[in-house]
Amino acid sequence: MKYIRIYLAIVVFSLSFIECAAPPRPPRPPHPSNRSALKPMPPGQAKKVFGTKSAKPFAPGQNK
Repeated sequence: MKYIRIYLAIVVFSLSFIECAAPPRPPRPPHPSNRSALKPMPPGQAKKVFGTKSAKPFAPGQNK
C-alpha cells in the first residue's frame, strides 16, 4: 500500500508538469536577407552598375 501511494504521487507530480507546458510560439516572419530590396540604390552605385559617366539621371532630386 505504501508503494502504491509513492507511485501515485510520482505520477500526479509528473502530470502536473506536463499540463503546465507552454504552448508553441507562432513562427516569426522571414528576415529579409537582401537589404537592397528595402532601400533604393544610391545614384553613385546605379551609375557604376549601368556604366554611365554621370549620376544625374539616377538622382531625381538633384536638378541644376
